[in-house]
Amino acid sequence: MPESAPALRRRLGVFDAVVIGLGSMIGAGIFAALAPAAAAAGSGLLIGVAVAGVVAYCNATSSARLAARYPASGGAYVYGRERLGEFWGYLAGWSFVVGKTASCAAMALTVGSYLWPAHTHAVAVAAVVAVTAVDYFGVHKSALVTRIIVAVVLAVLIAVVATAFGAHTADPARLAVGSDITPHGVLQAAALLFFAFAGYARIATLGEEVRDPARTIPRAVPLALGITLIVYTLVAVAALTVLGPHELARATAPLADLVRTAGFPGLAPVVRAAAALAALGALLALVLGVSRTTLAMARDRHLPHALAAIHPRFGVPHRAELAVGVIVAALAATADLRGAIGFSSFGVLAYYAIANASTWTLAPGRRVIPVAGALGCLALAFALPRASVITGAAVLALGALVYVARLSERRAVRNS
Repeated sequence: MPESAPALRRRLGVFDAVVIGLGSMIGAGIFAALAPAAAAAGSGLLIGVAVAGVVAYCNATSSARLAARYPASGGAYVYGRERLGEFWGYLAGWSFVVGKTASCAAMALTVGSYLWPAHTHAVAVAAVVAVTAVDYFGVHKSALVTRIIVAVVLAVLIAVVATAFGAHTADPARLAVGSDITPHGVLQAAALLFFAFAGYARIATLGEEVRDPARTIPRAVPLALGITLIVYTLVAVAALTVLGPHELARATAPLADLVRTAGFPGLAPVVRAAAALAALGALLALVLGVSRTTLAMARDRHLPHALAAIHPRFGVPHRAELAVGVIVAALAATADLRGAIGFSSFGVLAYYAIANASTWTLAPGRRVIPVAGALGCLALAFALPRASVITGAAVLALGALVYVARLSERRAVRNS
């Protein structure tokens, strides 16, 4: 970061950092990703959850090590630049901004589909406007709102799990792994579920705003991920025991169907409201993370330098947040939810592959986790539906071409 660049205020402790991570991870993914994941993995759904959890753990460990060493906004954009070179940092930042912008649109569309299905896009745009306004007035307020959302969503998920485990329709035999599973199906399920795990990056990208980052970040990341993995596993087990893998794969609102099948139809509207609230919480944290990476790239002039401005009163990158809000609102007004999820997953997995490669350079004796994380990211990325892989690879190639063009332009200016 240039010495003259204004710094963000360090106001977040371990608790707030964990809550922001939980607000990103315990979101719409657990309400929406179970059905397509079950369709891909069949009775191997829990294996897919485990694979996604292992890859997420490797990524989280690498992210925590890097964020503690480089506590500045930008996440893997900063790590790749410092450890691998400017191009890899740029490509990580490009992957993150593009992929997570699609994630923002997906979260907004999830809010709309649960709250008012007949007007999904209009509600999605309204959600983006509201969240951008909250983020604009300071990360401390955002952390407070996220804390409330996480508490409500966790309470509802606990109620769903308790309902399922106490239902007479629950059958533990439905957890058995059958002959319908394939390695590709399990990997694709893990890639879809990874979409719901990836929120721990918000903690790393907020590195410039946490107190004592060398201590706070390594504690907050595994705590947030561990809590999320426990919750997701319990919910997946509950859904399988009540619905079974095949009925779960056909569900459009799996957790609402779960409580209805378990004999508690009155709980279904509460679950739908919680799903919308969870998506709103994830959107809140996603806009924070994307705007901070945008800020870091703008500081280095890979994006318009005007986006590097910090609001003198609220201490936030207000222009970056407004720019992200406008783009996400446009996508939310026009995009398809499933396409946004697949595209986002590819971009985010590419981002984490670079983060793991960056961690590999830190200490020769501690390379097992970053190697496993990088290989896991690549395996999951290319297990996604073909359209997501092709589109994602094309957008990454476009980003690389933009970088090469800007580099050639700079060299021409210097030589003139």
